[in-house]
Amino acid sequence: MGKITYATMSADDPALHRAYEEGLAAATSAIGQTHPLLINGEKRYTGETFTERSPIDSDLVVGIYSQASDDDVDEAVAAAAAFQPEWEATPWQERLAIIRRAAEIVDEETPTLAGFLTLEVGKNRLEALGDVSEAVAFIDYYCDRLEESDGMSTAMGQYGVGDTNHSVLRPWGVWAVISPFNFPLALVASPTSAALLTGNTVVLKPSNTGALGSLLLADIYSRAGLPAGALQVVTGGDEAGDRLAHHDHVDGVTFTGSYDVGMYLYRTVATGRPKPVVCEMGGKNPAVVAASADLDLAAEGVMRAAFGLSGQKCSANSRVYVERPAFREFLDLLTEKTDEILLGDPRDRETFLGPVIDGEAVDRFRSAVEAVREAGGEVLSGGEVVTDGDLARGNFVQPTVVTAPEDTWIWEKELFVPFVAVTSVDSLEEGIDKANDTIFGLTAGVFAGTDEEVDLFFQRIQAGVVYANRRAGSTTGAWPDIQPFGGWKGSGTSGAGSGGPWYMRSYVREQARTLIRE
Repeated sequence: MGKITYATMSADDPALHRAYEEGLAAATSAIGQTHPLLINGEKRYTGETFTERSPIDSDLVVGIYSQASDDDVDEAVAAAAAFQPEWEATPWQERLAIIRRAAEIVDEETPTLAGFLTLEVGKNRLEALGDVSEAVAFIDYYCDRLEESDGMSTAMGQYGVGDTNHSVLRPWGVWAVISPFNFPLALVASPTSAALLTGNTVVLKPSNTGALGSLLLADIYSRAGLPAGALQVVTGGDEAGDRLAHHDHVDGVTFTGSYDVGMYLYRTVATGRPKPVVCEMGGKNPAVVAASADLDLAAEGVMRAAFGLSGQKCSANSRVYVERPAFREFLDLLTEKTDEILLGDPRDRETFLGPVIDGEAVDRFRSAVEAVREAGGEVLSGGEVVTDGDLARGNFVQPTVVTAPEDTWIWEKELFVPFVAVTSVDSLEEGIDKANDTIFGLTAGVFAGTDEEVDLFFQRIQAGVVYANRRAGSTTGAWPDIQPFGGWKGSGTSGAGSGGPWYMRSYVREQARTLIRE
């Protein structure tokens, strides 16, 4: 379909909308099926199941997923371990050809896949199309990096006595991928393709909300020629994920999700023996607005980053610090733009803001609004759960802008709902200090009128992905090969962003090889 990114997608492309609507119709006719586990090529249905309902309409069943038992997880890991030596021995060019073909299929089937994502997660059409296109971009980027590295082998120096020396990057073995609901294709395609390309086999455990995307991608890998032993899929709840992550025969883990779970895995997975634990654990992402900024641009960027995907991006902008001379004007502009957001069924072309994922998210939203009011803050826009009309059957809440005392818990906790808090500061420096005052360090943005102010922000901000003067999203919208996506502090463990030049290094370990010919 050509290159689509979150920054370049246009709501005015008639061909794109026609393709999406055809894909949505195809996806709608295919949802509601019962899905098995995938273990060594076997489709395994279990007695225990999970029924996933669409956040758009609780009457709409997206899928019924078999739930893995301890034995199922053990067998999936055993199948992956048994096949791993053969997969590693497969020439890297052949592994690359299979994974690149998978990207081609994803690209070819973008409209239908996007339709599934709208139904499953509630993404509006441009967000859904972007998720699919990002999955393609991740896979292609990693394929390109493997090709450039000539299979991750580097010639080294010599003693001068007939020796040949190489640094060879080899896979760890069996890799567990535990994926979240919010990007059912992109955040599965990234770790699975990186792991598979480098010769690891993968056991994938997706969130039960979002599992359909993982199953669709697994089917595409299979159609592209991936051997059954290379990828296992075990759907299930927290217990299945915990057993998988801590399995003795799992050699590395990638987890995307909450700080509490990520830190638990980081502390416990490698207690028996050293193994990599790659965690991306969300954020409480700030924007700082200088008095010198273009305030209309700043308000637009904050609005898009706070409310895109209903605030359910780990990069969502949830805190804003505005220099005092600009505070009132910025707040008025942000409130005005928020009031104009169209909340509705994400299947409709005009909709910007769809539902949140489930009832727990609705409850978090209610609690946050109540906390603001109890603390003496002000709800300037939104603040309500939709309880009337067709939207009442889904999980719809209004995009919300608040001011609140900074000791209110809403400034610290990641909410994952369309909710942004704004306050004033006396200087850009104070705004940066408050932006850094968090356990998280994923993304951050600044709006400023001078290069000196931008440079100060970039130098002092403690976050892995930072933006200046970005209308498309103050803290959101990273794209493979453009902005590597990874967090500092409590937002990430690897120090290497996905979609960047160092990400695949997490999936391999170095072996120094010396051959002497006398």
